[in-house]
Amino acid sequence: MKIMNLRVALLGIYHESNTFLEELTTLPDFENGHWLFGQDIIREYKNAHHEIGGMLEVMECEGIEVVPIMYAEATPGGKIASATYSRLLKSMMKALEKNLPVDGCLVVPHGAAVSEKFLDLDGHWLSMLRKKLGPLVPIIGTIDPHANVSEIMAASTNCLVAYKTNPHLDQRAVGKEAATIMAGFLKARIKPLQKLFQLPMVISIEQQYTGRDPCLSLYNFARHLNKVEGVLSISIVLGFPYADVKEMGTSVIVVTDNDSKLANEIGNKIKEYILNDKERFVGKKMKISEVLPTLAKSKKPVLMLDMGDNVGGGAPGNSTFLLEELERFGSEKFFICLYDPQAVKQANAYELGNTFTVRLTNDVPTDLVVSVKLLHKGSGKFRETDPRHGGQVNYDMGNIAVVQTQNGNIIMLISLRIPPFSLQQLVSFGIDPGTFDVIIAKGVNAPIAAYQSVCRTIIQVDTPGVTRADMTLFSYHNRRIPLFPFEK
Repeated sequence: MKIMNLRVALLGIYHESNTFLEELTTLPDFENGHWLFGQDIIREYKNAHHEIGGMLEVMECEGIEVVPIMYAEATPGGKIASATYSRLLKSMMKALEKNLPVDGCLVVPHGAAVSEKFLDLDGHWLSMLRKKLGPLVPIIGTIDPHANVSEIMAASTNCLVAYKTNPHLDQRAVGKEAATIMAGFLKARIKPLQKLFQLPMVISIEQQYTGRDPCLSLYNFARHLNKVEGVLSISIVLGFPYADVKEMGTSVIVVTDNDSKLANEIGNKIKEYILNDKERFVGKKMKISEVLPTLAKSKKPVLMLDMGDNVGGGAPGNSTFLLEELERFGSEKFFICLYDPQAVKQANAYELGNTFTVRLTNDVPTDLVVSVKLLHKGSGKFRETDPRHGGQVNYDMGNIAVVQTQNGNIIMLISLRIPPFSLQQLVSFGIDPGTFDVIIAKGVNAPIAAYQSVCRTIIQVDTPGVTRADMTLFSYHNRRIPLFPFEK
């Protein structure tokens, strides 16, 4: 029987913050991402492969009214500026206040957001939400498995459910899982009890791919335990190594139907499984010099993942290490996308077919000057309707320019930073990915979902940068000690 008078708020502030970047994430970054209020949230995500779409689907089936409040999301980057976070929080709370009372609240944090003032930003806004709603209103939501889950986040919510795939292709399904638990709670079918287990370790970023071991076996083990009667949800939270916060690391969240003993049993089993296997989660790093000699015998196209300049981990997306080496190597035709607003502006001064030199601005001391021919310029908006990492439909790269080097290689220059989560980033602009020997994607695991249908070989490259694969090379001040692999 449908209970039409139940009302559930829907809101979120979503950001993955890399604290090793000097540049802050500010309000324009959210305005250029997704900063939506009210019905605009539903219009954007109802049919998307995103957790919000899954939440809306279940609530509609359950006859529960969704009250969309605010959802703000920006491309991963540096810490969120204090003034920006203050504006976001005030806007969200003001919009919520106008719609109270509610019977429940569905939340969409990332779980690895950091501001200048609040290192545990998600814990802060969730605790403020709990204070606003009181102890009796259920707060249930989703998180990214790259979250660094704090005790405050767990204490402020009744249930958090992490995506179970990386690349994240199950976001809509996980949204449905969270919403189903919410509906069960509101209709007195279940009483969720949540426990957080923080592990003294963090999984290396390139080992966080759930399509192969060691993560494949780990998730299968958790899936088996999730079938135990009384278990509502199990989340393996892999962690985000590029945030220097106390909570940085791998954790497990177990939610049972009001059974504390069962939650402890399940959580400790998974914790023991991971710790006994911890050496496998470190991985082997391959340098550029090791990768290049393998290209001749590799099946083409090769997806070359630039781990040190991972836009999905907050990196600028402008490093030219692989571009320079492959240009010098000379034998492989490649595609690369670079975030470089100045180069876009420079290229847009020319006409199609013109040849000129473009200065590529990057993080190394000397900019790279390349002779190129202009192939395309204009708006960089495109859409993705298939399930892809991030679950987004609408993308905007700002003004773009596509140029060709003298060696025949293609460089896409963009003025708004977005991660390489969609093949439409190429196809929508007349670029055939199948014509390249190598496609360079500035990511680690997320681009695999977009490119694996085209690329016959996948290589993760340990390049320099603010998301380089070996986390032990970064200088941390706030992390827990001991923490594997920093301390053996």
